[in-house]
Amino acid sequence: MVEIQAFKDAMAQLATAVHVVTTDGEHGRYGFTASAVCSVTDSPPTLLVCMNAGIRFYDNFVKNGVLAVNTLTAEQSELSNAFASPLTSEERFAKASWTTLTTGSPMLSNALIGFDCKISDIKQVGTHAILICEIVGIRQGNDEKALIYRNRGYHSV
Repeated sequence: MVEIQAFKDAMAQLATAVHVVTTDGEHGRYGFTASAVCSVTDSPPTLLVCMNAGIRFYDNFVKNGVLAVNTLTAEQSELSNAFASPLTSEERFAKASWTTLTTGSPMLSNALIGFDCKISDIKQVGTHAILICEIVGIRQGNDEKALIYRNRGYHSV
């Protein structure tokens, strides 16, 4: 069996885009920083988001049934840190400008790219949930440098 720390150290070597995942609806407005986001298929356009099922607002995401994936630019590492911190939702969202598309989930006005999604399925794996999300809208940003996370630090591409 692989030791947890060996797994974490190995995964730290993978470069990944940094995202702020948000929701809004009857069950509140919440968001968190995520690196585990990827495409699933283009028919229908679908992506997945991995979310710690123990996070205090996990149930709010599930009950709202919608989310937005906001891919961050190289200049937005402070926003990534804010959405990974113990700040309140109000404090987190106050740090940026937001808009919405179809679902009403907060879309970062100056994200590299934004995906507006409906959660179509959820799979539980250990401590995390894999949210399978049908993309219902896309908001293209500018051709900025992307914020990536590798070796436990931020970099730009």
